[in-house]
Amino acid sequence: MGPQTDRRTTAVLLAAGAGTRLGRGPKALLPFRGRTLVEVQAEMLSDGGARHVVVVAGAGRERVRELPGLAGCTVVENSGWADGMGGSLKLGIAAADPRDNVLIALVDQPGMSPGLVARLLAAHQSGRVTAAAYRGPDGKLRRGHPILIDSSLRAEAAESAQGDAGARAFLQANPGLISLVDCSDLDTGADVDTARQLPLLDQ
Repeated sequence: MGPQTDRRTTAVLLAAGAGTRLGRGPKALLPFRGRTLVEVQAEMLSDGGARHVVVVAGAGRERVRELPGLAGCTVVENSGWADGMGGSLKLGIAAADPRDNVLIALVDQPGMSPGLVARLLAAHQSGRVTAAAYRGPDGKLRRGHPILIDSSLRAEAAESAQGDAGARAFLQANPGLISLVDCSDLDTGADVDTARQLPLLDQ
């Protein structure tokens, strides 16, 4: 079966975290390229080919909802954001058009680009999960984000989401459904979790 390019995709941008380890406030509101991180990431997803972007906000959600750069997005508020990523994943998938594939992206991966998103969309095959992958220092390819979940699998992925695991349980239970797409030439897949990683926001 060849690449599936004719189906619609909604991007779900998980942006609910408080950034406690960073100590700079909610990650979504971190300054990045003259705007906030969540605004830039939403634009990356749209420019890469996502039909629509759903932003799941939690900490700082009142400010996130008012950001001008998200005017064209659906902003969903997760009042239980402190319970982990699983709740945000469920809400984001539920807010996407039920006919769409869903592309799950993390707000704190500043190296994400339209080219990376477009590569995943072009590689996707019906009935499968397409995941960006990056080579580590040992040369091995490791699954990262974004992750594109086929419309036929999204209900199962949402149901399995618990606590802070997000889609991990679903992915671990279905390794044969996952296609890895090497994106090492576009990004390292690194995210901003600690103060030591803040220089990633200077790129």
